[in-house]
Amino acid sequence: MPKAIVKDAEEKMKHTLEITRHELSTLRAGKANLAVLEPVRVDSYGSKVPLNQVATLAVPEPRMITVQPWDPKQIAAIERGILEANLGINPSNDGRLIRLPIPALTEERRKDLCKRAREIGEKGKVAIRHIRHEARTALEKREKAKEISEDDREEGFEKVQELHDRYIQTLSDSVTHKEKDIMEV
Repeated sequence: MPKAIVKDAEEKMKHTLEITRHELSTLRAGKANLAVLEPVRVDSYGSKVPLNQVATLAVPEPRMITVQPWDPKQIAAIERGILEANLGINPSNDGRLIRLPIPALTEERRKDLCKRAREIGEKGKVAIRHIRHEARTALEKREKAKEISEDDREEGFEKVQELHDRYIQTLSDSVTHKEKDIMEV
């Protein structure tokens, strides 16, 4: 029975790590990355939709993203959506294609982004610690209900702690990697 609790904790930790990595990927690092456009919503025929549902996105060069609308009439709405997302990117278009030049990051902006990356990482760590706490509580309840022995509970505690340590380290490594990526000139 403690195996089910440990397995559930591992699934939740894995999910938390994926979410945290995804959030980190949306931070702009001075290089063209389509993930920075995820917050962009475009008013398309009366409803707000993600940018990738109304246009083809591409990275033709390291500091440029191109957006090719499927319907050329949508160019103004797409540009408005990009500006409203407040990404710090100014779109320009030639009537068929929108170009998004990725500006170089200032030192101050890089430090702000690193701080944001650490905040995202800390939020993920808190979630993983919470999952560990839930698993430990569940193991204690099972022991009190005489469903598992004290040894089983201790074994469960050890396995949950090992998972916790592994996922916290992986998360820390992801944040460190993102910080390096942001600080590269």
